[in-house]
Amino acid sequence: MYTFLISIVILVVAYFTYGKFIEKLFDPVEARKTPAYANADGVDFVPMNKHKNALIQLLNIAGTGPIFGPIMGALYGPVAFLWIVIGSIFAGAVHDYLTGMISIRNKGAHIPELAGKFLGAASKHIVNVFALLLLLLVGTVFVTTPASLLSILVDGKIAAGIIIGVIFIYYFLSTILPIDKIIGRFYPYFGAVLLIGTLGVGIALLFSDYKIPELNFTNMHPGNLPIFPILFFTITCGALSGFHATQSPIISRTVEKESQGRYIFYGMMIAEAIIAMIWAAAAMSIFDGQSLSGLINSGTPSAVVNEVSMTLLGAVGGTIAVLGAIVLPITSGDTAFRAARSIIADYIKMDQTQLVKRLIIAIPLFIISAALTQIDFNLLWRYFSWANQATAGIALWIATMYLYIQGKNYLVSLAPAVFITYMVFVYILNQKIGFNLDLDLSYIVGLVLTAVVIVLFYGKARKNRQQDVQTVVTVE
Repeated sequence: MYTFLISIVILVVAYFTYGKFIEKLFDPVEARKTPAYANADGVDFVPMNKHKNALIQLLNIAGTGPIFGPIMGALYGPVAFLWIVIGSIFAGAVHDYLTGMISIRNKGAHIPELAGKFLGAASKHIVNVFALLLLLLVGTVFVTTPASLLSILVDGKIAAGIIIGVIFIYYFLSTILPIDKIIGRFYPYFGAVLLIGTLGVGIALLFSDYKIPELNFTNMHPGNLPIFPILFFTITCGALSGFHATQSPIISRTVEKESQGRYIFYGMMIAEAIIAMIWAAAAMSIFDGQSLSGLINSGTPSAVVNEVSMTLLGAVGGTIAVLGAIVLPITSGDTAFRAARSIIADYIKMDQTQLVKRLIIAIPLFIISAALTQIDFNLLWRYFSWANQATAGIALWIATMYLYIQGKNYLVSLAPAVFITYMVFVYILNQKIGFNLDLDLSYIVGLVLTAVVIVLFYGKARKNRQQDVQTVVTVE
């Protein structure tokens, strides 16, 4: 229990200390006009207040990641706590804040546009493919997972196909309508359900007879899967997630003042980490590794969510907690499709003020996603995890380039960029979905490839610095 409580305290303190340090490093300007005003269009660029933006950001970035990921990460034991805390403070929150703020400084640009600007023209096209792949996988996974949770909640009385259809309809409307019509209007209610359910699980766990395990570095995974690199692809949204780089620009288009950025971007990543800590602790406390693994394999992590909620809170409280878990993927799935629409529109330079133009992009996206729902969940999740962390690495390299050009302390983003890049290489080299190389060989080859990326980065950085800084770092 002490590890859990100390971890929560560290996360909260980090927001006021390291978060403040990162904010000061970026140096937001209170009087600068944000894209919400400079590019107002009544659809995507709409000013909204700080608290609404923060809640939307939290619900956008959270998804099933801070629940399903930590539940599966709990198979490794309390070492998962360490990654959630360190990862969220020094990698995830830095990633989210810098991505959001750099987007604000560049007319609310999405990550492909930012990659093209800071890492080179070819990067724009590569990252565009990565981002769209990631968003389609997220959107699809976040249709199937809330559907499985709802199916459990209603005891299979409503056909899964009907539930999936209803979710798709909601996603479609959220994708094509102005952001303040559905997302801005309903998210406060969704947020209340999430917070009540999650806090209920956390408080009930603390006062239950179940014991939250203390930190140790023993790999407790029943399948003996290696901590490096698998843990960092199992727990993503609760620590570091490239999906957030696709979501922060959505809110960068609705932020009223740059000074609100730390609360909205850094703060909501810390809040997500706390959610992840609660679900990881609950899974570790109530199940041993073998029974947890069996329950996950029998019904995806949805079965664990239902079992934990009902065990700790009973029928009524448990239902609220499950509904909170359902809210997370639904409020990330809708903005996944919205972000995909926006990225494609920016890429092909199609104005989105007219509904028909939004439909031209949105309809094909939903057709592809509907087809992807027929693919095995576990396979989708593995590809999502790799694409997710690869995108996180790209976003951190963009942030590092921005800080380097500005002559600021770029080590704050360089360190996590190098780490996750190395993990991305090792993972794809070692896993069956990749090159299926021996793990020790993957460590060596991954190191070489990461070194190549670092050399390429510094080569590009020196060229950027030789140019007029203002032509590279546009301040709008």
